[in-house]
Order: sequence, then structure tokens, then C-alpha cells
Amino acid sequence: MLSLFRKKTKHYADLSSVYADMHSHIIPGIDDGASDMETSMLMVRGMMDLGYKKLITTPHVQWEMYKNTHEMILAGAAAVKQKIEQNKLDVEFVAAAEYFMDEHFDELLKEDEPLLTIKNNLVLVEFSFIRQPIDLKEKLFQMQIKGYQPIIAHPERYLYYGAHKNWYDDLKEMGCLFQLNMLSLCGFYGKKQEELAHYLIKKKYINLVGTDLHHLRHIQILKSSSTVTDTVNRLLDSGMLQNPDL
Repeated sequence: MLSLFRKKTKHYADLSSVYADMHSHIIPGIDDGASDMETSMLMVRGMMDLGYKKLITTPHVQWEMYKNTHEMILAGAAAVKQKIEQNKLDVEFVAAAEYFMDEHFDELLKEDEPLLTIKNNLVLVEFSFIRQPIDLKEKLFQMQIKGYQPIIAHPERYLYYGAHKNWYDDLKEMGCLFQLNMLSLCGFYGKKQEELAHYLIKKKYINLVGTDLHHLRHIQILKSSSTVTDTVNRLLDSGMLQNPDL
């Protein structure tokens, strides 16, 4: 009977086997992520608590809202890295970007401006959550012509694909990688996003997982979610995830 009154042990996530997170917004004041350096450091410590050894942060490059250039992102990342070293934190910190596929992105490709990559030629891209882009395949093709391999950020969040799932097949056939937001696995964004996440896992379409960390609440949810941890560990065991190789 006494066991009924014992305090339950709180679940604490261990994502150390993932090794590297490749989607976050940790650089302060550059987009809708960390607001200041103090918050950035709390985020870094929180990610270390989850077990991460490498953080590839990905500020938004979305020209109507976040006019981040290659130079601005690298300068911001250098400031965060310096603070990490000052605090003697044992974590690798580098920067890439999350590119919104708008007209500015088209110009970057046209002018042969170098894109910030996750690794080698891997580039994280996103597009509208509201309406399906009519020229998506052409934009992706232009990326590939320039030698980049697209990583589609959070494909489970584009709900218009839920009714036309053949689009996922088309994107995979084009050679795109898919990056799942781990928070989708516990319904953080909504039930439909959660269902699409599990659909893509069942199809064996997920290549990478990311926190898409914007604020400290995201870390707290990940720490306490056994669903996220268990699902990610199954993906790792299946050999589907490329995170440990980043």
C-alpha cells in the first residue's frame, strides 16, 4: 500500500545518442529565438542537460522578417561561442541557417552567394505553413543545380500535404532529406502535425531530428516527454537518423 503514495520518479530525457542538434535559434537578437546572451547560455546549458554534444544553430533567413546575412549569422555565432568558452562549457557550437524559400533565396542562388550549410552541401529550407508553394520543385531543383542537397525542415508541419501525401513521395524522389521536429511527437504543434510525424516515420522518410529550439519552454517539454525520447531512440536504433554523423 505504501507504494501507492510514493512520489513518482520524474522522467528525464537523455538524447545523448542523437549527439548533434541541427535546428535551433540560439543566437541572441537575430530572429524569434533567444532575446539576449543570458538566454542563449541558458539554452545551451539546457541542451547539454539533454545530452547534446554539438549544436548547429540555424537562424531564420526570411527577408520580409529577418534580414540575416551570412556575415551577420557568423558574427553572432562567434559571440555565442566565445561566451561558451568563457563559461568552460563542453559543447561544440557552429552556425548554419534556416532559409525561407522566398525571392531573396532565389537571388542568393542566382548570384552564387554561398549558403550556410548544416554539413558539406546540406542546406535547411522551409516554406509557408499556410499555402503550398506553386514553384517548390523548381526552387529545389535550382538548389540541386548549384550543388546543394535540400533538407526540408519540419515536413510534418505543412498540413496541406496531409491531404496530398503523394507530395512527400515526390520530394523524397527528388533527393530531399526530411528533418522532423521532435516536439511534433508529443502534440506540441497540434494533433494533425503529430499524426503526420508518425506517418513520415512509418514511411521511413525521416533522416534528421531537430529541437527547433526557440525558447526555454521547448527544453522543458523535451526533458519531460517519454514519448519523444522513446520514439527518437527507436529511430536511432533503426539507423534512419544522420544526426550522429554531423
